[in-house]
Amino acid sequence: MSTREAVFVAGLDARVDRILQDCSACGRCVEVCPTAEPGGVDRRDPTQVVRDVLAILGGAGDPASAGARWAETCTGSGRCITACNDGVNPRFMLAMTRVKLNEAKAAEQRRATGQKAFNTMSQGVKVLSRLQLPADLVGRVTRSAHANEGPAPDVVLYLGCNVMRTPHIALLCMDVLDRIGARYAVFGGPANCCGVLQFRAGDTKTAGRVGGNTVAGFAATGAATVLTWCPTCNIQLGEVVMPSTHASPSQAPFALDHVVPFIASRLDTLRAHFVHRVDRRVALHEHPGVAGVTEGALKILGAIPGLTIVDLEQPRVGYMCNSLAPVPAYKRALHARELEAAAAAGVDALVGVYHACHRELCAHETTYPFRVVNFLELVGEAMGVDRPDLFKQWKMMQDVDRVLAEIGGQIAAAGLDVDAVREVMATAILGEQPLPVGRFFPE
Repeated sequence: MSTREAVFVAGLDARVDRILQDCSACGRCVEVCPTAEPGGVDRRDPTQVVRDVLAILGGAGDPASAGARWAETCTGSGRCITACNDGVNPRFMLAMTRVKLNEAKAAEQRRATGQKAFNTMSQGVKVLSRLQLPADLVGRVTRSAHANEGPAPDVVLYLGCNVMRTPHIALLCMDVLDRIGARYAVFGGPANCCGVLQFRAGDTKTAGRVGGNTVAGFAATGAATVLTWCPTCNIQLGEVVMPSTHASPSQAPFALDHVVPFIASRLDTLRAHFVHRVDRRVALHEHPGVAGVTEGALKILGAIPGLTIVDLEQPRVGYMCNSLAPVPAYKRALHARELEAAAAAGVDALVGVYHACHRELCAHETTYPFRVVNFLELVGEAMGVDRPDLFKQWKMMQDVDRVLAEIGGQIAAAGLDVDAVREVMATAILGEQPLPVGRFFPE
């Protein structure tokens, strides 16, 4: 085990020990959890649910208990964090509970599971990004060597991996940073992974190495702040990797924040670039998992001339649509209700923040009387910047063969294998579609 891996694993163990010492099992975290009930968690006795979790963390718990079920169906909404009076982060507590449950499997199996997930992700990012972007631009965003390339940037923009499946979002984010005058370096793609896939599989050693290498790459730039885009990366680095490798926040090599509130805090500068009216009624598709992001997006949208924001008054859960995977029926119901609410409200667009939400929702534009866009597309429109959403064009076809027929030239130009493209497209177009395309009228 390398030093970096050893420090990370020891840090995780020490943090679990502190949870076992500090948690009073009051049950408040269970009481406020918005997806415990949809997840099938019996919470008539919230205190017992937490005791189940603590028993698993202590190495003697029941994998069939209500506490295990709660951990396995956690969607990362984060309400538990502010509800806790013991100084415990229950979202991290449940993440470690899942790790402990996975550690019942052989180490080789855990490594294989993490590696398979990483390989699948990498292939999808490689194919979809190269089909939509010039090779030099892909290289700029996904390269791994950024240190010693001139003056230290003010910030690092950390895109994560999967936003490169919908690269127009990443490009628009960089367009905005350019307009507000931020000096930034860009990190993204599988070469700069946060390690979450290995961590989820219970392969903590590899997760520590992968995440630690990425943190070291950020630190080497000399930037004082790293701005994440992906909420998964934000939580993995901010709640798992960095607190387990640095004794205190003051010892961390940089501050970690999210790019949306960063942009919102510089709205006066950005506002000067809103040179076009955007006369639309829009509704924001919201997730509460990363503090300040929804508020920042609403603040930015509210500054766009002509834009009217409608509150659909829908449940706000999870940190991104794919975080709701443990409660699939509930997710389908949420999507159906929100789409119908948006239609009833007469909006021109249902506006998301995150890339995974866009992938799961954008095809519904074919059957609903409004567009499905990322909020940065509206910001771009106000600035006079257009970044085509090729992913949505393909997704709306809902036909892999038709897509392949239309992009044959792009496949050849990018030097990609047709069978690999077919496999990725099948997952992107049909696999990531929790709610089938069509009209739904939930009660």
